[in-house]
Amino acid sequence: MFDEQAIKQSVQNMLLAIGEDPDREGLKETPRRVAQMYAELFSGMNQDPAEVLRVGYELGHREMVIIKDIPFYSMCEHHLLPFSGVVHIGYIPNIDGRVVGISKLARVVEIYAKRPQIQERMATQIADAIIDGLKCDGVAVVIEAEHMCMVMRGIKKPGSRVITSALRGSFHKSPAARAEFLSLIQHKS
Repeated sequence: MFDEQAIKQSVQNMLLAIGEDPDREGLKETPRRVAQMYAELFSGMNQDPAEVLRVGYELGHREMVIIKDIPFYSMCEHHLLPFSGVVHIGYIPNIDGRVVGISKLARVVEIYAKRPQIQERMATQIADAIIDGLKCDGVAVVIEAEHMCMVMRGIKKPGSRVITSALRGSFHKSPAARAEFLSLIQHKS
């Protein structure tokens, strides 16, 4: 699905369009480098987060599980500029107490971050993947990020952070579960 040659040609055309010489010493290899970078940055396009969540453990654990401060880097689909930050995930296992290895949650974040993305959709996708994959009683996802489209261009407001959330199941229905999650992710170690 990934067309390296088309990306190289597009980068060369873009360099010409801004008045640059793509054959100049510093730019000769830029189309190749950008194509390789895009292969890495958008590698989540061909990955299924459901596969990552298939391996779990029926441990009988029924209390909240939280992993916070999962770093990520993504590309805004509106300007193809980076945005980065952290994701906090909490879930409450179902009646069987099924849990998943914590690295699997970070992998789900990576899969969705490595796509042309907007932060709001990314929060929704992560929450939906976890609730569907774990069949848990509830999931909460909070993303905090800085967007280069707000830093480098347009409004030019460095340090502005966007916070989005997606709540499913018991986190959506229970103010107490939601409050406990939000309190725990705000706690600094």
